[in-house]
Amino acid sequence: MNTPAHAFVRANGLQFHVAQIEKDAPLILFLHGFPECWYSWRKQLAFFADAGFRVWAPDLRGYNLSDKPRGIDAYHLNVLALDVEELLDAARVEKAIIVGHDWGGLIAWRFAMDYPERVSKLVILNAPHPARWRAGFFMPQQWLHSWYILAFQLPRLPERILARNALRVAKGIRRSAVRKNAFTDADVEMYAQAIAQPDAMRAGLDYYRALVRWGFWLPVKRIDVPTQMLWGENDIALTKPLTYHTEKWVSDFRIQYIPNCGHWVQNEAAEQVNRAILEFIT
Repeated sequence: MNTPAHAFVRANGLQFHVAQIEKDAPLILFLHGFPECWYSWRKQLAFFADAGFRVWAPDLRGYNLSDKPRGIDAYHLNVLALDVEELLDAARVEKAIIVGHDWGGLIAWRFAMDYPERVSKLVILNAPHPARWRAGFFMPQQWLHSWYILAFQLPRLPERILARNALRVAKGIRRSAVRKNAFTDADVEMYAQAIAQPDAMRAGLDYYRALVRWGFWLPVKRIDVPTQMLWGENDIALTKPLTYHTEKWVSDFRIQYIPNCGHWVQNEAAEQVNRAILEFIT
C-alpha cells in the first residue's frame, strides 16, 4: 500500500505543507475544508495512488503546518484560487484533477471558473456552487443551519474560544457526523492537534470573514470542465436545496446523493465516494 510522504512546497509566496504520493501519473489535488487539514483525505490518498494516480493533499493556507498570513484580505477567494494555480506550478503539471470538500470545494469552484485550462476534471463534495450559495441568502431554512457564519464575523472572540477548546471542536466533527464510527479517537486527536496550531483558528475564521466581505459577490462564470458533485444528504450545515439547479452554471454536470451520510462525506462514506470518483475520472 502507498503511504504519503510529507513535504513543504513554496507557492504564492507561502510555504505549504503537503501530504503526497509521487509517481509519474496524472495528479489529483485534494483540497480540505474547515476546520480540517490534509488528514481529512486519509481514506483517499492511498486508494487513488494504488489506482495509478499521483496525489497531493496540502494544508490550505492558514491551516495546520502551512503558513498563516495575517489580514482578512489574505483569505480572499481570488488569492485562494491563485494558491491552487501555484501549487500546480510547484508540482510541474499543466493541469490536474481537482477534488474539493467544504471550503476546499468553494476554492475548487472558483479555480475552475478562473483557470479552466488547468482543470482536467472537477469533483465537489458538499460545497454548493457560488450561485447557489447566494440563493441560500433567501432560504430561511438554510440560515437556521448557517448561523455560525454570522457568529464568525465577530473580531477575535470566536478564535479565542475555539482555539482554547481544540479537542472539543474536533470531537464536534464526530458528533456532527451521521456515521460517527467513521472517526476514531486517534482521528479526533489528529484534528485537535491541527486546530490547536498557533493562529490556525484565526486564519480559518478569516476565510469566512473574507467570504462575507468579498467572496459571495464575485462574478459567476460558466464552467465547461466535466464536473461531478457528491453530496451527503444529511449535512448538518448545508441543506440539500443548495444543490438544486447547479447544472444551470455547469455544462457537463452530474450529481450523486449519498443517503444516511453527513457533511464529512469522504470520511463517512469513503468506499462509496472513492468508487464514484474513480469511475468519473477514468
